[in-house]
Formats: sequence, C-alpha cells, structure tokens
Amino acid sequence: MNGIESSHDGMVAPIRKRFVKKERTIEVDDLYEEISNGSRLHLSKAITLLESMNENDRIAGQDLLKRLLPKTGNSIRIGITGVPGAGKSTFIEAFGLQLAELGHKVAVLAIDPSSTVTGGSILGDKTRMEALARHKNAFIRPSPSSGTLGGVHKKTRETMLLCEASGYDIILIETVGVGQSETVVRGMVDFFMLLVLTGAGDELQGMKKGIMELADAIIVHKADGDNLRLAKKTVREYSQLLHFLQPATPGWTTTAMPVSSLQNTGLDNVWETITDFQTQMQASGIWNERRQSQTKDWFHSMVRDRLVDNFYSADGKKELVNELEKQLLSGGITVANAVDKIFNSH
Repeated sequence: MNGIESSHDGMVAPIRKRFVKKERTIEVDDLYEEISNGSRLHLSKAITLLESMNENDRIAGQDLLKRLLPKTGNSIRIGITGVPGAGKSTFIEAFGLQLAELGHKVAVLAIDPSSTVTGGSILGDKTRMEALARHKNAFIRPSPSSGTLGGVHKKTRETMLLCEASGYDIILIETVGVGQSETVVRGMVDFFMLLVLTGAGDELQGMKKGIMELADAIIVHKADGDNLRLAKKTVREYSQLLHFLQPATPGWTTTAMPVSSLQNTGLDNVWETITDFQTQMQASGIWNERRQSQTKDWFHSMVRDRLVDNFYSADGKKELVNELEKQLLSGGITVANAVDKIFNSH
C-alpha cells in the first residue's frame, strides 16, 4: 500500500500537498523559460494562469510574475480609446502592422465588455484584427472585463508585465470606450490617444471635457476620400480647443492629427509623436515619475479590492446585506444606520 492510497489521514494530506507544489514549480519553471524566449503559446498559458480563480493557480501565477519582474518595464505603454464608431480596432490593426513590419514586437490587450451571463469576452478582437493576429511580431489578447470598473480587467496590468517580459516593446491597450474606462487605462499607460471622427463642432457638444484632458494626442480618424477635407477642418477645430485645456502630461502639448487606417496615411506621424513624447518625458524625469505613481496606485487599488472581497466573503455578511437592503427599500432604516449595522455585526 503506497502513501497516496493509505487510509491514514496523517499520510495522505502531506504527500498530496508536496505533489501539487512540485507540479506547480515545474510548470512555473517551464513558463518562465518559454516566456523569456518569446513563446506566444506559453505567454497565453501564463495569462490564463493569472486570470484563474483557483488558489493554486493564483499562487503559481504570482510566483511566475515575481520571477519575471526584472525583465519588465522596457516597453512603451499606449492606451487607445475613442467615441463609438471611431474605428479603434481598425486603427490598432493598421498601426500595429506598421510597427510590427518595422521590427517592433506589438502586444494588443483588448478589453471587451463581459457577457452578463458568462462573464466571457463577446467581441472577439482576434476576428476583428486577423492580419495583425497572424503577424509573427504581434500578440493579441482579448480579456473579459468581468464587471470591474470601467470594463478594465483586474489582471490587465499583470498581463502587460508578462508581455514585456516576453520581449514586446510596444503594448497597446484598447478600452471599451464607455464610462470610466478611459480614466482607469490612463492610469496604467505612458501615452494616451483619443480617436474621434470628423465634424468636431457637433461632436464636442456631447464629449466630456475631462476625457479630452486625458489625451496626449487626438486622432481624427477615417481621414480619407470625400472625408479628407472635413477631417482637416476637424483637426484645426480640436487644435484650437486644446489651447484652452490643461495638458494631460506636464511639459507636453497635446496635438490633433488626421489618420486614415484604410490608406495608411498619418500613421508615421502618430509614431513620431509617440517617440518624441518618450524622449522628452524621459529627459525630464516625468516618464519614471508617472510609472512609479501608477505602481503605487495599483497597490492601493488591489488593497481596496482585497478588503471588499474579504468583507463580503465573511460568514453571514451577504445575508445581512440582503436583509438591510430590504429594510432600506421599505423605509425602515437609514443608509447610515444600515452601514453601522454591517460594521458592528460579528
């Protein structure tokens, strides 16, 4: 009779525990080597490990990330948002292909809205960026938002680090373009772009000033054909407006520019603007200051998330919350009293 099959509790648990730990260590070793060598397959496996809700997977994922940290931080992190219909995926594919052809390794982290039923990705960015997905220098990872603030997956930051460790020097993060996702993504990238359409006069009426103040560049998209003349006019209108707004990055002047992903025009100008931004911000020290600030914000955000998760997972808390909600709706208790009851309960 071997240790695994033994009916003695003192023998079974320790052997199983050692087996799981050994298996996990081997998996992390393998992922570390393959990711360091640029394997897209193993990069996908590692991201899945980080996104897992399984406790063993979570531990293994964090172990892997810790070992890979020295290889991270050497990319340009670019956030891309846009008004509905602006063509974010079309732009990302054209821009990403151009950079990949120049020899850059491009990772696209597309944050999809989640299915309210399954919590899975429902847009399928790989099908919308087929040419880029096939390129040897590109990696596309659609992630479900899973109900997190602004549609940004909790693991997006960690996924970004894994991509950097695998040699991707340009990270493109596409937002869902609604709610607070712009603010969240702004807080994890170096350079932030806003895609808009022609006809700024009408569009500006419904656009929040705050969103424009997040942008380091405004891309007037679909600037081709009969739309080209109007696109140039829109660029001028945005350029005038930007003079009255606070810049998103100290020492940097946000610019507007026309781009056609269909005709691949203006993409060179976008990349030149980004590299100029990197050069200036690194020279001034703002580049490192922003990244350090973002890391601290990430830390405090995760602390808040953990506190909330731990709070609601405590015995009886969900039931108490449901009962207090009923009392609130019936007018039997004030909100402040309900909160006091929750925190005073044991």
